[in-house]
Amino acid sequence: MSAAYALLIEYDGTPFRGWQREKSGLSVQEALEAAAARLGRGAATTIVAGRTDSGVHAEGQVAELRLAEEFPAGQLAAALNFHLRPHPVAVLRAVPAPSGWNPRFSAIRRTYRYRILNRPAPPALEAGRVWHLPRALDADAMAEAARLLIGRHDFSSFRAAGCQAKSALRTLERLEVAREGEIIAITAEARSFLYHQVRNLAGTLALVGAGRWEPARVGAVLAARDRRLAGPTAPASGLTLIAVRYPSDPFAGSAPAEQEPRNQQECGRAEIDEHHEHAGAELGEREPVAGEEPLQPEPVAAEPAEQHRHAPL
Repeated sequence: MSAAYALLIEYDGTPFRGWQREKSGLSVQEALEAAAARLGRGAATTIVAGRTDSGVHAEGQVAELRLAEEFPAGQLAAALNFHLRPHPVAVLRAVPAPSGWNPRFSAIRRTYRYRILNRPAPPALEAGRVWHLPRALDADAMAEAARLLIGRHDFSSFRAAGCQAKSALRTLERLEVAREGEIIAITAEARSFLYHQVRNLAGTLALVGAGRWEPARVGAVLAARDRRLAGPTAPASGLTLIAVRYPSDPFAGSAPAEQEPRNQQECGRAEIDEHHEHAGAELGEREPVAGEEPLQPEPVAAEPAEQHRHAPL
């Protein structure tokens, strides 16, 4: 008898082509479903709360895993983590999925954080996890501009050319900018977001922080509903999906993932080979960042439909 489980997942998006399976390159979905298939419970399928792009990270991604046969819920997270090695993906919680629950459509809020490393020296320990902008940014001015974007608006100026949403109307419940030492963190919360919306907001706010734009200009760009007038699309590396919230938390009362399985039986019936070369494990290629010329010194390919240009900061 098939069984469905709710998974709480974190991953480093650097080596992946995003969450969703692609024709070329390894995705998080492919890595997770391949690990689940090795449990010996038949084919495995997943549904996710938010399909993150190539290079985007997650601390609190939520997915439903459906197996052809039941697997002990208390051992599932540890078993999946065993088979996910060496990929940078970890299952933090695994519980039976509530009846009628859907990780995508049942969600009432998603929280993203965009991090900018604002110092002259490039990142060493944070490489691949931040957007490096060497020139000083005014976080207070960025916060002032961010407040103009909160609420229900037509966010056409901040959606990617490839966005397939029927409407650009979204309710941005929270958009905060805070500096913590050398890091400027932009936190965004909404029930749902447009394609590249958070990264486009981050790129626009960076122009304000650099003194290139007055905060009031962001409100005017929002009202114009024209993507060509907004700022650049910030690199994927700085973006992390922090949390997904539901009317009733499916993980309430659950314990963290147990230690690694002690034997092969706990991992499922599939043969275990610790030196198995997972497909695509050596992939380091990322999808080119969409948008105009970026603000950081490194050149990034532009998306043809979003050819607005801004001089480097």
